[in-house]
Formats: sequence, structure tokens, C-alpha cells
Amino acid sequence: MTTKQFGPKGWTPELMPSLKGKTYLITGANTGAGFEASRILLSKGAKVVMLNRNPNKSKTAIEALKTQLGANAEVSFITLDLSKLDSVRKAATQILNSIPQIDALICNGAIAQVAKQEFTADGFESQLGVNHYGHFLLCGMLFERIDASQGRIVVVGSEGYKMGIKKIQFDDMNWDNNYHPNNTYCHSKLAQMMFGYELQNRIKQANKNVQVYVCHPGASKTSLINNKANGITRIAFSLMAMTPIVQSAEKGAYPELMCATQANLSEQAYYGPTGFNYWVGPVDQRQIESFVKDKASAQRLWALSEQETGVQFPL
Repeated sequence: MTTKQFGPKGWTPELMPSLKGKTYLITGANTGAGFEASRILLSKGAKVVMLNRNPNKSKTAIEALKTQLGANAEVSFITLDLSKLDSVRKAATQILNSIPQIDALICNGAIAQVAKQEFTADGFESQLGVNHYGHFLLCGMLFERIDASQGRIVVVGSEGYKMGIKKIQFDDMNWDNNYHPNNTYCHSKLAQMMFGYELQNRIKQANKNVQVYVCHPGASKTSLINNKANGITRIAFSLMAMTPIVQSAEKGAYPELMCATQANLSEQAYYGPTGFNYWVGPVDQRQIESFVKDKASAQRLWALSEQETGVQFPL
């Protein structure tokens, strides 16, 4: 089921107002949808802080943005590696010391389809560690600043959440017994989305001022499928990318931009493309499968995430 809140064209950046005076933080912003989101936000007058792992790629991205938009574009970066909790803590501390206002934190960075089981510096299965635990810690450390700004947290999920095993594998979070590149990726995105909806519930109970929105980018021409994936996956995606069932990285950025800026959205909703297979097409509200909002699983995941990251939200 799809709700047509934005008409036949769906949401587009034409609906964005001036963002002068607003500040947006985006993880994984030096390429793909994160880069395009940065560009569009800057074009509307916003200040953008990119949270990226690679300083050299960040500098190149900033140069490209300033070439397109002018030397006065307010874009900067802070080094943040989601696979290292110490890096997340260091970056969050730097943000709190230098950025007084956060209008939205966009949790865009991700890894996918890692061919063989890998671990983060903290011993987590790599896709869960980067996609979920890294963002959980970042959101927790920045929560009070976002709350003081009456800002937003945007969780960029994936249609993969309804593939794989469709539940959190609490008895083997590192997938030591059944590792599978796609199933494990889907597990990490389900965890992210469960976190988003559970965070909404806790914010409401605590009467805080943060809005949380969950979206997905569809199938987009980005670097998400890279040399960590096996050869068959890379070839399959490169062939798909030549067809109309994969959209541009710019269009892949529309859902997260909408969730970061659009008024009158529903927090309990799920936003993304509404066309073929929900990979492409107009961006609007989508149906969400009920297991994503399973309260017992969400609360158990929350407790585990606090334990693993050492952060507690002020809720």
C-alpha cells in the first residue's frame, strides 16, 4: 500500500524551502546519495557537515561542491569511521564542541554485501557494526544537541529489511554460524529501522523535541556495491544499473532529503520510491511490514545496543 501525500510526481527538491541558517550532518557524504543530498541542501542555503571516513575523499568532494555551487558554499567535514566506536566518540565530541545547532542528522553511511565475514575494530560483524551500532552511538551522543535544536534524525534503511530472516538474530549477532552477504546486510538494515521506530516511541514517552523519520533510497547508482562484494553481485548490479530499474544517485537522495526538511510528515511512516519493485519512481509514503515494529524485539535490540556501544540516550 502506498499513500499519495505528494501527488503523482511524488516528493522532489522543488518542495524544499530556503534552508538558510540551518545545519545538516550527513554520514557517508563524499559519494553517492550522501554527496547528492549535500549538494541539494547547500543549493538551498544550508550549512552541511559531512561525516566521512576518508579525509582525502572528503576534501575532493568539498572541492567539487564548491566548484558547482560557489566558494561560499558552507560545507565542511569531520572524520568519522562508523566501523570504530572510538572514532565515532571522537567525532561526536568534536561536533559538540564546534556545532551549536543540528537541524538534522542524516544516517546515510552504510556498507553492503560484504562477501566474507568481517569484523569491526570492536568485534562486531561489519555490516551490523557500521550500519547500526555506529549510528546508534552517534545518535545517542548527539541526541541532546538535536533535541535543543528541535531537530531531526533520519534513518536511511533499505527494502532489504524484508528479505533475509526478517528478525534480529539475537543468539548469533555476528553470524558465526550462518554468514551470508545479503542476509547479514538485511539484518543490519532491519536493526537500523527497528532502532528508528523504537526511538520514536521513547521520544514520545519522554516528551522530547526530536523527530525521527525512516526512509529508503530504492535502487540507486552509488558505490554501495563495491569491491567488498563478490564478483557475481558486482556484475549483476552493474548490469542492472544500465536499465531503468536503477535510478540516479540524486534521486536516491530524495527520500532522506524529504525526511530531513519536509513539514507534516508522519513519524510512524516509511518513505521511499513507489514505482517498480519500490526501487524507482515517485517518492512518497510506503507500507511497512509489522515485524519491524515488534516491541519486544525492538526493546531487546535497544538494550543490547546500549550495552555494546556504552551509550545511553537521555530518555
